[in-house]
Amino acid sequence: MKSFTLRDRIRYRFDNLFARGTVALIVALAAATALLIFIVSLIVVISGVGATDDSAGPDLFEMMWRSLLRTLDPGTMGGDSGSPGFLGASLIVTLVGIFITSILIGIVTSGIERQLDGLRRGRSLVVERDHVVILGWSPQIFSIIDELMEANASRRDACIVVMTDMEKPEMEEQIAARVRSRGHTRVVCRTGNPLDVTDLDIVNPNAARAILILSPENGHPDLHIIKSLLAVVSRGGERSADWHIVTQVSDARNLDVTRMVSDGRAQLVLEGDLISRIMVQTSRQAGLSAVYSELLSFEGNEIYFRAEPALAGCAYRDAQLRYADASIVGVARAGGPALLNPAPDTRIEAGDRLIMIAADDSLIALNTAGPAAVDPAALATRQPRAPEAEHTLILGWNHRGAGIIRQLDQYAQSDSLILVVADDPDAQTAIARDCADLKRQTVTFQPGQTTDRRVLDALDIASFSHVMVLSYSDALPTQEADAQTLVTLLHLRDIRERGGRSFSVVSEMLDLRNRRLAEVAHADDYIVSDHLVSLIMAQLVENPQLSPVFDDLFDPEGAEIYLKPAEDYVQPGRPVDFYTVTAAAARYGESAIGYRLQQRANDVAQSYGVVLNPRKSERVTFAHGDKLIVVAEA
Repeated sequence: MKSFTLRDRIRYRFDNLFARGTVALIVALAAATALLIFIVSLIVVISGVGATDDSAGPDLFEMMWRSLLRTLDPGTMGGDSGSPGFLGASLIVTLVGIFITSILIGIVTSGIERQLDGLRRGRSLVVERDHVVILGWSPQIFSIIDELMEANASRRDACIVVMTDMEKPEMEEQIAARVRSRGHTRVVCRTGNPLDVTDLDIVNPNAARAILILSPENGHPDLHIIKSLLAVVSRGGERSADWHIVTQVSDARNLDVTRMVSDGRAQLVLEGDLISRIMVQTSRQAGLSAVYSELLSFEGNEIYFRAEPALAGCAYRDAQLRYADASIVGVARAGGPALLNPAPDTRIEAGDRLIMIAADDSLIALNTAGPAAVDPAALATRQPRAPEAEHTLILGWNHRGAGIIRQLDQYAQSDSLILVVADDPDAQTAIARDCADLKRQTVTFQPGQTTDRRVLDALDIASFSHVMVLSYSDALPTQEADAQTLVTLLHLRDIRERGGRSFSVVSEMLDLRNRRLAEVAHADDYIVSDHLVSLIMAQLVENPQLSPVFDDLFDPEGAEIYLKPAEDYVQPGRPVDFYTVTAAAARYGESAIGYRLQQRANDVAQSYGVVLNPRKSERVTFAHGDKLIVVAEA
């Protein structure tokens, strides 16, 4: 067994002391300084070397005070006089003071540098209340922060806390470059592992009003979400039972286990399925994405819940005519489900809340005089149309392709056809595996480069009812995938203009910034997939009551948003107010929420002709090709 010398032991003690940090070193230096001052002062007083011919010399307290001043300021010694012993003692104190002061300055400087480095690394505790915590990082974060800032514009001191394993300066730089600061919302970034229970303490989740968990771009996103939920739920805390958690799931097969892990506390957005549904709905109704973009954004019109005791006993159709600046779309029963577009004669009961669309909740005002008058002469009779089989062309491919085809099967008529053209070897395999049980459609796959004009010309695109352009997001980086989509759209625009052919075109974009570039292609609609998911998640963070409303809106079995010919409701060429339009839609069991004017369909500044929740007293004249926006069953 090795024996340790006294030097080894002293050195070991010093190592332990220095390892304790800045405060411990300062305390040790202060103690050593005080001990030195006391010893030297005691020696001077006992030996009497500080005495002079006309004085007995300083007492112990006075000598300690003088020694302390010499330790802190060596210049104090310049005026000293006395015996050689006294001056020698003063010199020792001064020299040691210079040494100790130098060490102290170094310790303080190092401590400040460590503290600043810790702040730069984002490891300090967040002392906030009623804040929103975002765990993880993905391209969606910029849209989410932007929307939450818009939602919090009226809050005096709102805070969003972001934690991921990126360096804090990098996070702050990217957010500053991509998000326009608004209102009084502060964005606080912290570096940590969202899967680590200890790191979660940094963001103070117990005091947060909502926790939003983002899935990463790479790897297995659902596994990351499940582990993050486990970390959050297992952490517990005094408010853990009240936590409002919002997150996303990519694969429907992981939905049940994610619900189980979250213990029912999380609101889950089934990302792939949601985008597939929106793509399908939009492909069949030009302009629908503009409606969704406004409804899901905090700019413009939003969905509100409002209790109106004065309407108890009132029929749903009559309640729709009692608001000038809001459009009623449903009723949330007291302690029961949210009913979108209930039957017109449904009675509103005490405790119910109306689900309505309005620009702001402060603009919602009940007309106490009763339902507004309508113009019966302006009402039109809907002409029945025989359903027809549809031919759909899908250009491009990604992991959502099979889901889109399955969703199309729920809307299409029998004997409908789908042709998939893609330069992706996995597409044919996915179609054979996941689309073998279609009931109304037949799917054909054709390999081909969708940016090749010769391939497109050979497809006889005019024979298709709808054209969907999917992004190659699985195989290419975001910007390159969007570039291929843009090239395909430009070819489709040229084919449509040169041949005078009519077919709807809906495309999928990945980066919201590329949508402006795509507008020159004059496609009927653009779906920015990640952006729409971000809007929905931000809405659920601010208002968890919207979850059943979104479930119903995006489910083919429930009420959905449709754009239907205006001439089926009111006489074309005749000025009508929106009270009359609302009453016309109610005759068919539908809730009118707006309209789209065909002459403005390509006008970006006019929201592609979409007017949502118009003031009901304003008159509009509809022409052939104009659409009413309604919430309906079919």
